[in-house]
Amino acid sequence: FHLTVKEVVQGCLCQPAPCHSCGWCHRDCASTEHLDLSFSNLSSVPSKALRFLWKLQVLLLNGNYIAEVAERAFSSLERLQKLDIHSNQITVLGSSFSTGSFQHFENLQKLSFQNNIISSIEMGAFRSLTRLRQLHLQNNHLLSLHNGVFSMLQYLEVLNLGGNRIKTIAPGTPGTHILLSNNPWFCDCDLQRVFAKLHSVRWLILDDYDDMTCREPQVLRHLPLASVDTQLCIAETVTVLVITFTVFITVVAAIVMAERNRKKRTGKHWSEDSDISYESQD
Repeated sequence: FHLTVKEVVQGCLCQPAPCHSCGWCHRDCASTEHLDLSFSNLSSVPSKALRFLWKLQVLLLNGNYIAEVAERAFSSLERLQKLDIHSNQITVLGSSFSTGSFQHFENLQKLSFQNNIISSIEMGAFRSLTRLRQLHLQNNHLLSLHNGVFSMLQYLEVLNLGGNRIKTIAPGTPGTHILLSNNPWFCDCDLQRVFAKLHSVRWLILDDYDDMTCREPQVLRHLPLASVDTQLCIAETVTVLVITFTVFITVVAAIVMAERNRKKRTGKHWSEDSDISYESQD
């Protein structure tokens, strides 16, 4: 059973008032499996808005102005398999999503958050999404990713993080296919080590690695990461070797100087002893 936004608004329990604190559907909607609320000028998802949609499998909320999802707003949607909230105003994915909004999403397989303004993902945000296969977070404002933020997503196949502001990434990031292009990568030895580890995992595929470019340092700007990745640790290695060599030379010089001073003192004592011996003979 497919339900559109026009049909939902006509059946809103709080007509003619706006649907902010009421259910969006009567009990007659209980058999609905596909609900399309895209481009509906929604600014939030109230806690009781979807309470009768027990059989819902697909929920489309894209193209709205949603900045807030009330706790337990999706608590009735235990059969939901696809949730699309792309192109909204969401700024943070906190741990409350797992304990509240996403708590009963054991069957969710595809989650789309692209084209929001998400700048932070807290640890535990996806903790309850144990069967998730696709997670789309491209074109947000993400700067970094906490190590382990995706650790519970054991069945994840696609992780799209393209078009963010990510400069570095944790080596434990999961996913069979990862998309990371259009991020301002800081190309250094640490980044090279991370991607070396990712490339060594057989089941992990960096689909757009050849499209990734460096933003910093300035000397590497706009250069493909794939063309410089093997050289990123060379400068650091040279620096370490120079420092090691300098320390070695300093230590050797100190030992030589100490030995010379010791010999000088020994020679002086021997000369003084000789003078004393000659004076005694006289």
